[in-house]
Amino acid sequence: MTEPAATIAPSADVDPRATVGAGTKVWHLAQVREDAQVGRDCIIGRGAYVGPGVVVGDRCKIQNHALVYEPAVLEDGAFVGPAAVFTNDYFPRAVNPDGTLKSADDWHAVGVTVREGASIGARAVCVAPVTIGRWALVAAGAVVTTDVPDHALVAGVPARRLRWVGRAGTPLEPRPGDDTDAQVRTWVCPVTGELYVEQDGTLRLVETTG
Repeated sequence: MTEPAATIAPSADVDPRATVGAGTKVWHLAQVREDAQVGRDCIIGRGAYVGPGVVVGDRCKIQNHALVYEPAVLEDGAFVGPAAVFTNDYFPRAVNPDGTLKSADDWHAVGVTVREGASIGARAVCVAPVTIGRWALVAAGAVVTTDVPDHALVAGVPARRLRWVGRAGTPLEPRPGDDTDAQVRTWVCPVTGELYVEQDGTLRLVETTG
């Protein structure tokens, strides 16, 4: 069976040195820079920017006007909401102390990593270097300055964990009958019924629905 070719809008700017996987759609006015790698079955929204050398896994969505600066890495199934921004500089300056315009040799880019299935809400800002854990959820408008654990729902400026979320993206609920003061707690997804265990500030999936 022949794989579907990538669909690139006429107004999009995809550098010939970039790689765009089968089935991926790049919409109007999006820009994919040189040496970027975009996987299969992705959606790059209108006006989105994917910087040089950025790596995007399979089945990712980068929504309208999101700015994903190098050297960001998005694992499979990652979601970047509209107008979200990934930074790439510890101490940004346009010029050096002597007033000369900075070049690529005058600074070292640092990146944002988004793990499998994680989601970044609209207009959120991820301040590099940070890692967004697997299946985590960053609320709209949040400013992320530290790493986000797997399955954490974070919000605010700076972002703080408010809840746990499952793979469906819905906040988890305590399993009925569990001791709420126990050091090890069990959580259940109200959508899928999957069970998760919380211990020492981390959450892991222990039972799937198939």
